[in-house]
Amino acid sequence: MMYKKYDAYKDSGVQWLGVIPDNWKIIKNKFLFNEINLRSFKSEHELLSVSQYTGVTKKSERIEVNEFLTNSNSLDGYKVVSKGDLVSNIMLAWNGSLGVSSYDGIVSPAYAVYRLVNNSCKEYFHYLLRTDLYKAEYKRQSTGVIESRLRLYTENFYAISSILPPLKDQQIISNFLKLKEMQIDQAIAIKEQQIALLNERKQIVIQQAVTKGLDPNVKMKDSGVEWIGEIPEHWQLSKLRYLGVTQNGISAGSEYFGSGYPFVSYGDVYKNRQLPLSVDGLAKSSIADQKNYSVLEGDVFFTRTSETVDEIGFASICYQTIEKATFAGFLIRFRPTNANYITKEFSKYYFNAQMMRTYFVKEMNLVIRASLSQELLKNLIVLLPSIDEQKAIASYLDRQMDAINELIGLQMSAIQKLKEYKTTLINDAVTGKIKVA
Repeated sequence: MMYKKYDAYKDSGVQWLGVIPDNWKIIKNKFLFNEINLRSFKSEHELLSVSQYTGVTKKSERIEVNEFLTNSNSLDGYKVVSKGDLVSNIMLAWNGSLGVSSYDGIVSPAYAVYRLVNNSCKEYFHYLLRTDLYKAEYKRQSTGVIESRLRLYTENFYAISSILPPLKDQQIISNFLKLKEMQIDQAIAIKEQQIALLNERKQIVIQQAVTKGLDPNVKMKDSGVEWIGEIPEHWQLSKLRYLGVTQNGISAGSEYFGSGYPFVSYGDVYKNRQLPLSVDGLAKSSIADQKNYSVLEGDVFFTRTSETVDEIGFASICYQTIEKATFAGFLIRFRPTNANYITKEFSKYYFNAQMMRTYFVKEMNLVIRASLSQELLKNLIVLLPSIDEQKAIASYLDRQMDAINELIGLQMSAIQKLKEYKTTLINDAVTGKIKVA
């Protein structure tokens, strides 16, 4: 969409801001904001935080009314925030962790709280001060040696110049951006929903193929397993324990990791259905370790332990031996003892079918942490089509997944373009590059 320009522009006098509309002003933040240091000793407000994505958010930790906050573990000394205040995470302002609050509440003393001293439009500053242009300036103005320790203190924030349109223009710009942001976010949400539906479609296609096969006319039989249902009559069933051996990974202190030989981590398995040939982890493994905890073609690795049962039992298949590699103690390795029973291609889809989630969630004993035992894994029922059928099913699913993933990729690309458009639109509107009135 094409937008008009303002009638005339002038040099802002600030190199990183460039030109601005002729009737707009440049004012240092120290003349626009006062720092607020009102402290809380008791509060009815919710604890607030600051996100680089959404600005000020609720932490949903309500403090009891009239509760005096005096001990070292309390919120004694937290800063009070009023609706419309600008809250900045001193250490993370450079990545966008600041914004105008829509709530009354309290924040950590690690945050700075500022309040406009005039009747300027608060929403306008919420957009202006979160642009990439300003984030780059926060980084330049912050003190510290490394990025993770940069701090934007009040004197640095005050030294930054803000673009100040006439009040009427501020209101027009903020109202325009609020509407456009809502429309763009709605478009993004629709595409995200379409991606979710496509991912659901992938699970349906996989489940159908690995439990029913590819022949719609094949004679079926009851598998005898509730979470599997009917299967082709000629297929075999077996518990995992009869198809191979299982083993937990290596456990060691922190000094064992960081250098040495390839090390397959929990994340390598959780994030990938096919194990990457090149992994980032390194471990000082011995020859004995590399033998006992080896990573060979055809191995299936399962996530073993996590804070939640939802992350347990995800499988990743090793398609090619990783020489001298070992694997993490948070994983279980299943190694087939006979390649005539199950192929790596079929394993990739079978062990990641949605019914696996049903089995693990149903059987898991959750105490403090969710943990998958070898015994539970050994009792997992595995369906065994013939080797030729397994290869045909895997080949069919490869084609189906490629087609669905292509559609997902198109939606993700569209989402990225919408996000980029929103960023550009906000930047151009608040800096006067386009006229939105």
